[in-house]
Amino acid sequence: MKREIYALLYLIAAVLLFSCRGQGNYATFPVPNTGTLAIDEPSVIGELNIIETKNGYGRNLPLWLRAFLSGGFRVVENLQDYNDKYVFITLNRGDNFAALSKWAEYFGINQDFAVLASTRIERRFYLTSSIYPDDEYGRFFETVIKNANSVEYPGAVKEDTFWIRLRPENEDTTESYVFFIFTTIDKINMQTFIRNMMEQISSDVTANANQTIAINRLRQTFFEGF
Repeated sequence: MKREIYALLYLIAAVLLFSCRGQGNYATFPVPNTGTLAIDEPSVIGELNIIETKNGYGRNLPLWLRAFLSGGFRVVENLQDYNDKYVFITLNRGDNFAALSKWAEYFGINQDFAVLASTRIERRFYLTSSIYPDDEYGRFFETVIKNANSVEYPGAVKEDTFWIRLRPENEDTTESYVFFIFTTIDKINMQTFIRNMMEQISSDVTANANQTIAINRLRQTFFEGF
C-alpha cells in the first residue's frame, strides 16, 4: 500500500507539472483514466479576472460556485439547498474550450464519482490516524480504499456544469477556461452505504487486537468532519 501511495504522489506531481499550466493555488488530484482534476479546497479566482461565463459576459456565477470559490465545498454544503448532501466540485482548466466541453460532457457519475468518494474517504483515514493508516488499521485501510474506488454510489447526481473564461494572468499567458462539475449525494444514503461497506470489510479482514480497537473507534466517529 505504501508503494502505491508513493506512485500516486509521483503521478500527481507529473499531472500537475504537465497538465495544469497556470493553475496556481488549486488543490487537485488526478482521476485515473479520465484526466479529470478534482478540487477540494477554495481556489483563488478573483472575480475581476473573470471576463465571461456560461451565463454570458460579466461575472454571473451560480450560488453554489460563488459559495465554493469563497470558502470551499464546506460552504456549499451549508447552503440551504445542499445541507443534507455531500458536495463534490470537480474542475479542469486550459485554453481549449472544445476539449474541456467534451471532458465535462463525458464526466460519468458511475465511473468518476467513485474516485471522488474514495479520495474523501482516504483523507478521513489520514485525519483520524495517529500513525500511517496501514500500520494503525492493517488491511482494513487498504481494502476500504480499493473497494470505495471500484463501486457505484447509489443516488449520486451530476447537478450542474459551469465554465468561466479568465483574462491572462500575465503577458506570458493566454486566456484560459475553467470548467466546474458539481456533484452531490444524499448524506444519509452515503453514510449508510459506507457503513455497510466497512462492516463487511471488517468481517473479512484479519486484524490484531490493537488494530481491531482502532477500526471500531474509527467506525464510530468516521462521519465527524467527513
